Amino acid sequence: MDEGFWEERWRENRIGFHEPEANALLVDHWDRLDIAPDAPVFVPLCGKSLDLDWLLARGHAVTGVEFNRMAVAEVFARLGLTPAVTKAGPLECFTAGALRLYVGDAFALTAAMLGPVAAIYDRAALIALPPETRPRYARHLMEVTGTAPQLLVTMAYDQSQTNGPPFSVPAEEVTRHYGARYDMALLTTRPLGGPVALRAGGGEEQVRLLHPRVA
Repeated sequence: MDEGFWEERWRENRIGFHEPEANALLVDHWDRLDIAPDAPVFVPLCGKSLDLDWLLARGHAVTGVEFNRMAVAEVFARLGLTPAVTKAGPLECFTAGALRLYVGDAFALTAAMLGPVAAIYDRAALIALPPETRPRYARHLMEVTGTAPQLLVTMAYDQSQTNGPPFSVPAEEVTRHYGARYDMALLTTRPLGGPVALRAGGGEEQVRLLHPRVA
């Protein structure tokens, strides 16, 4: 991943992908995964998202990975938690209660570090990565989670009108990355808002439920 790019985005506070409350698509569709209330959940490229708070409040054990250390520290401060900070290979691991966030390159995260995963919530990972990185990301995600079920949020818009991130990841690309290992259902779409929609002349957010295929 382009660490310099993301460092600059965070340093300049150009983090339009951060939302001031839990994402409505998460709130509306999370139960479709049908997992236990205390099941362990993985949130890749989690940033300082309030989605983490919402998942914790539901009773889940939440693990995330994020490149920016400041964002991770802010999550614990916001929750009033004092994390234990340890080394985990090339990553740092911040842990307090049911929350565990790794800091560093997401591709350095291993299945052993992650442990069991009942479900993945990907709202800001796949769409944050450039086209050449997304196939590797999808393979790595399936490897470290054992192809856990996913609630996946993507965007589809005219990429020729504006560049990402967040990037447009249309349905056919999602199928290309995950179709061999998952059965996929489109749950809903909604019009894309914000600066990306203005620059692109519209678009939509798409929410999919991905369940691993039974061999």
